[in-house]
Amino acid sequence: MEKTIKEMALEIASLLEDGKGQEVTVLDVSKLNSWTDFFVIATITSGPHWQGLYKTVKDYVKETDLEIHQTHNKAPQGNEWNLIDLGPIVVHLMSEEARGFYELEKLWHAGEKIK
Repeated sequence: MEKTIKEMALEIASLLEDGKGQEVTVLDVSKLNSWTDFFVIATITSGPHWQGLYKTVKDYVKETDLEIHQTHNKAPQGNEWNLIDLGPIVVHLMSEEARGFYELEKLWHAGEKIK
């Protein structure tokens, strides 16, 4: 039986928690836009930490029918906020400072928090 996108978003969240991602949140934003269904948001503590979590997500994607879409940033990605676009799921790996500044959960408050 194939997994739903929601199940995959929750599995990614669980993997991020296993990798010591902090304050992992999953938001259903499917009714708010046409370009993605779920945000998975996690706080990271350092550059190596986000790289480890990125590898975790990349390894998970290999086991599913998801794929990583390359994002085109005007500035190189740093340690503050790294986005992994999987199409129906967008993973946000953010420093504590960036997460506090951008407050994605507040910005997307109309989305349903499922984790």
